[in-house]
Amino acid sequence: MEPIFAYLILPALIFIARVVDVSLGTIRIIFISKGFKFLSLIIGFIEVLIWLTAINQIWGNMNNIWLYLAYAGGFATGNYVGIWLDEKISLGNVMVRIIIRKNSGKLISELKKNNYRLTILEGKSCSEEKGVHVIFSVIPRKELKNVFKIIKRINPKAFYTVEDIRSTRKNEYLVVKKGNFLNKRI
Repeated sequence: MEPIFAYLILPALIFIARVVDVSLGTIRIIFISKGFKFLSLIIGFIEVLIWLTAINQIWGNMNNIWLYLAYAGGFATGNYVGIWLDEKISLGNVMVRIIIRKNSGKLISELKKNNYRLTILEGKSCSEEKGVHVIFSVIPRKELKNVFKIIKRINPKAFYTVEDIRSTRKNEYLVVKKGNFLNKRI
């Protein structure tokens, strides 16, 4: 084997193969969690085929340390690329839960103005007697950055969490006040 191929081209190919393989693995896991069975099957097949090809080259050249470094570097880079792709694809919906003190009218108005559908609960903080509002909203994942901007602009001290949602059913959202359910679109 030519030295330039063994110590430059082959490690570069192994690196690229691992970046693609690990990135596909990340996307496959996302597709599995979203219920895309057929796409997960296809991606998994391609992912393993690339992995087998890369590892076969390493087994055939066990004394070439550059292949080990390329393999490890490709794995690490593939994780980064996979996360970046996940952010760009932004598949599915998420549940945003916002907990704020009762002076939440401005935030609620701004979220409504931006066409986010909300469910609002009144509650009490366990550490204080002051009341809180818990705001729930199911949004497309690609809208998450916009919701964060609104929260940070209107109420930067608000506590919020985000959960992935596998599936949703279109339904009327409810506003909940003082334990009474009001069938009211908001």
